[in-house]
Amino acid sequence: MKQYGKVAVLMGGGSSEREVSLMSGNGVLSALLAKGVDAHKFDPAEKPLAALKEEGFSSVFNILHGPFGEDGTLQGALEALGVPYTGCGVMASAICMDKWRTKLLWKGAGLPIPAFELLNDDSDFAAVEAKLGLPIFVKPSTEGSSIGVTKVKRAGELKAAYQEARKYDGIVIAEQFIGGGEYTCAVIDDVAYPTIKIEPATEYYDYQAKYFRDDTVYRCPSGLAPEVEAKARELALQAFKVLGCRGWSRVDFLMDEAGGIYLLEVNTNPGMTSHSLVPMAARAEGISYEDLCLKVLDTVHVG
Repeated sequence: MKQYGKVAVLMGGGSSEREVSLMSGNGVLSALLAKGVDAHKFDPAEKPLAALKEEGFSSVFNILHGPFGEDGTLQGALEALGVPYTGCGVMASAICMDKWRTKLLWKGAGLPIPAFELLNDDSDFAAVEAKLGLPIFVKPSTEGSSIGVTKVKRAGELKAAYQEARKYDGIVIAEQFIGGGEYTCAVIDDVAYPTIKIEPATEYYDYQAKYFRDDTVYRCPSGLAPEVEAKARELALQAFKVLGCRGWSRVDFLMDEAGGIYLLEVNTNPGMTSHSLVPMAARAEGISYEDLCLKVLDTVHVG
């Protein structure tokens, strides 16, 4: 068995996704302990990061979600401390946390994305509704887990949706609706895993559907034709690399009714709960949850 030393499983934190992070982190912690790893819970909301050095941790399995844990801030702090960690580095973490800048980089690289508009207090909301068509998804640029997201279905409702998203972030995106299905593709150590089709019972794949409801349907294999599956995996890997990602991530994408693929966003610290999608994709490849956690831990790096 590879010697991992003393491993801190970073979970919890102070973001709006704390509850989900604790669920993910406890799952990872149990898996690593079952594999004989000297793993320990570490909640940065309860103790300073400097304690990682003081308590002799060799590396960090980062399963914090949202701001601080997933936006490059933590990554920079860990590099300053000289503590190896899982997941993307400072730059990719910061970019992927920002949906607007993620879209700009993908667009610049010629990768397909849904049409979108930035909203502000002075926006002509009626004109944006006319340009993008209804329905429209409105979302804060730097929140995860669908927090602050609204699906605008009727004319005249865009401004109220903007105001709701504005509570969470100064940058708000109005995004074209793509109605052929929502999918995701896990990428671990530059390998794209089987795609998953997400079929929520709710209006869209919201916070409750992601983490708590039992009526969301996940299809893995996703049912895509072999050539489309191969294209989707390759596109997910391209999206991962364009943003400078490393270690592991989950690339979300949409399909239209004609089979076109549109990149949506990247989760650089994907959920690892009982409802989460990366473990599901790993199982489709014959990889257990415990072995998946070891594969992610094997990607630790400094700087």
